[in-house]
Amino acid sequence: MKRPILTRNISLTALVIVFAATLITSMAATAQNGSCSFARAAGTYGTSDSGTVVGIGPRAADAMLTLDKAGNFSGPVTVSLSGIVTHSTASGTYTVNRDCTGSASFSEFDQSGNLLLTATADFFWVNNMRELLFIFTSATLADGTSLALVVNGNAKKLVP
Repeated sequence: MKRPILTRNISLTALVIVFAATLITSMAATAQNGSCSFARAAGTYGTSDSGTVVGIGPRAADAMLTLDKAGNFSGPVTVSLSGIVTHSTASGTYTVNRDCTGSASFSEFDQSGNLLLTATADFFWVNNMRELLFIFTSATLADGTSLALVVNGNAKKLVP
């Protein structure tokens, strides 16, 4: 009696392993085909992120960023940090790798054009390069003060 249950468990385990291997192989094949590129990344994205700036408080932000085919981006940002809302403009550069990973380095300026901070982020594209998942890797205030932060978010490409 116990043998059929064991056989079903082994069959189910084998099926899950085959499914996972097929999924990983297809993802690797997509990345190796160079499906991710600056040309495909270009467009306007609505972004949202949240997290904590250690020692300061909770942070949430929304932005509308436009990426070009040359690796540049810019757009307006609204940030709430510990309940204080500010409006700024972000501009910087980004990379895109064939495996759909990338990074960005950017600055944020207040409405008078004064530098607020510089920051970096790592990310990867999903959903056929229509969505971007990111995490901030550094942030430095204009006066040189480094911030410790735990902030991640996503961006969705707007379809015309």
